[in-house]
Amino acid sequence: MKKNILVIYYSQTGQLEDIVKNVARPFEAKKEEYDVTYYNIKLKEDFAFPWSSDVFFNTFPESYLQIPSEILPPPEEVLNKKFDLILFGYQVWYLTPSIPVISFLKSGYAEGILKDTPVVTISGTRNMWMLSQEKLKVYLRDLKAKLVGNIALVDRHDNYTSVLTILRWMTTGQKEKSGMLPAAGVSDEEIAGSIKYGAIIEKHLSGNTLENLQPELVKNGAIEIRAFLVRVEKVGNKIFTVWSNLIMKKKEKRPLLIKFFKVYLMAAIWIISPVVLVLHLLTTPIFWFKRKKQREYLQGINLK
Repeated sequence: MKKNILVIYYSQTGQLEDIVKNVARPFEAKKEEYDVTYYNIKLKEDFAFPWSSDVFFNTFPESYLQIPSEILPPPEEVLNKKFDLILFGYQVWYLTPSIPVISFLKSGYAEGILKDTPVVTISGTRNMWMLSQEKLKVYLRDLKAKLVGNIALVDRHDNYTSVLTILRWMTTGQKEKSGMLPAAGVSDEEIAGSIKYGAIIEKHLSGNTLENLQPELVKNGAIEIRAFLVRVEKVGNKIFTVWSNLIMKKKEKRPLLIKFFKVYLMAAIWIISPVVLVLHLLTTPIFWFKRKKQREYLQGINLK
């Protein structure tokens, strides 16, 4: 009897769609053993791409505070079928799973689809996904899903270069190299190479050894933890909590506050972030063991 595989994702640029479809290829190659279904989350009122700068920053408070939008109902084949494994692709917006993903998770459809089902999360991000994954773990736990694996593909360029390339991509639609800036996003080579993770997942699913999946994914490069970026994320979450609540509270001043937030965010990236880096380097010998434990935890699938 065939096993049913569901691939859930939301992708504006097509990058995440390419990633999840590459991970799913080993299942597609064994059509006699697997039936693969794709579910592209669709909002009733979707976000335009490329983004205008104003809309991009205006999405911040709802993104960070995980305020959902209305989604269109999933197809009947998704609602009426029991799946043996779910590959769950997601993007990170403002250190949090994207609004479309949150909207699905908070819809009335998610629990019926995810409950008691093994899930492998797959993200394609600029570079800061670690604490967003922690937020997603909570949703999956509350929806009674079984998180068995995680894959995080990132832009390998330095933090400051990737800021420039992602802003260019999001606001102009240009991913390709231009001038002195490289191409944005996860490299084509890594996207194509993600098929190896699908092969590992398929091996463990067919062998009924999903409890051993994540260590092998980590061993094969599916997860890279950069301690400095974890620290930046922790600081960013504190700052974002203040800004998002202020903007939502002062609704009449929202346009002005969004403009101030935009200026603050750019200053934080180019001024505060280097200070955090210096402090991180200076304290590395002191917190080496603590950061090692942190890295091991974030590479895993358990929730504290």
